[in-house]
Amino acid sequence: MAEFQYKMIAPDGSTKKGRMTAKSKEAAVAALKAEKNTVTSIQEVSGLKKGINLSFGGKVKPRDFSIFCHQFVSIVGAGVTIVDAFNMLSEQTANKTLQGAIRSVHTDISKGDTLANSMRRQNGVFPDMLCNMVEAGEASGSLDKSFSRMAIQFEKDAKLESAVKKAVIYPAVLIVVMIAVVFVMMTFVIPNFIGMYDDIGGELPMVTQLLVSISDFFVGYWWAILIGAAALVMGYKMFYGTPKGKMLIDKVKLKIPALGPVQTKSACARLGRTLCTLLGAGVPMIDALDITARSMDNEHYKIAMKDAKEQVTRGVTLSRPLKTCGLFPPMVIHMVSIGEETGNIETMLENVANYYEDDVQNATESMMALMEPAIIIVMAGAVGFLVIAMLSPMFSLYESLG
Repeated sequence: MAEFQYKMIAPDGSTKKGRMTAKSKEAAVAALKAEKNTVTSIQEVSGLKKGINLSFGGKVKPRDFSIFCHQFVSIVGAGVTIVDAFNMLSEQTANKTLQGAIRSVHTDISKGDTLANSMRRQNGVFPDMLCNMVEAGEASGSLDKSFSRMAIQFEKDAKLESAVKKAVIYPAVLIVVMIAVVFVMMTFVIPNFIGMYDDIGGELPMVTQLLVSISDFFVGYWWAILIGAAALVMGYKMFYGTPKGKMLIDKVKLKIPALGPVQTKSACARLGRTLCTLLGAGVPMIDALDITARSMDNEHYKIAMKDAKEQVTRGVTLSRPLKTCGLFPPMVIHMVSIGEETGNIETMLENVANYYEDDVQNATESMMALMEPAIIIVMAGAVGFLVIAMLSPMFSLYESLG
């Protein structure tokens, strides 16, 4: 399957663009024309452009979807029809990508198509979980409840995502700033002091000689350092983009003392919240497990949930594959097992989600509390080395004059 980027004129005369997967260019054009669209341009997305969102609106975040779901519930609750509700939402949605998708959905449902099918046509803008929830809501006549559940789901996802990002981004920014300061010092500041040392004369202390050697390397090969850093970042991204690379790096993430527990608790929270929401809306267990697997960030948890889906399909209870994979804490396994025995698995999953969502927040704060002093100590050590190396020749000169 290849990915294609297209521009077309819809039956209503509006110009649209997006992406789709198909076996060939001809198959992609045929699929678009089958819906009475006029294709103006289509081309295969190259490897360098894959994964890049070209829409001016950018990626639709969980917070955007949460607002969208809350607004839908409020508007429909006021007695407005679904068609008119989507027309109103298209005018007040801030995210341009989501706004365009809502307009397309409004056009489709105005022609009599179902809401779930219309949302699935929007090139992946709407998550599978939301589409399945909408389909279940349409079948049961409780569409407002489906959107209300998803509003809560997206709120929780946004908080969880924010907590995990905070745990990773904050120390990463501090480390990058520290490296940048050292680079600037070695490349631009230290060379000025070297000239002063030459005027003083005499043999430099060993620590100062080391600093001068490092500075000379930075001055002479700064371009190689920048190219090497860029190559390292690109190499990491390319390696992480391969199946083996993603498996290896995600495994390392789980082994890191501070980050590993956050990843585990985040996966447990996502498992509980996603399954609870889907099962509560009447989505079958097999489909719910499939959607939950795709929602996992860590590849090992994704594989574990796919395996759980296969075993549940064969009649095995969910708690058994969760236990055998060795990735989930005993508390999750016991709670799921109790839910299966009592027939109250949704409540148990919700309890799992509530507990681990709070635990992720606590673990994130603990991780940052541990990393902040560690990074400060490293920065203090680097600054101390620079100060001692720069001032040592002056102390030696004062001693000789004395």
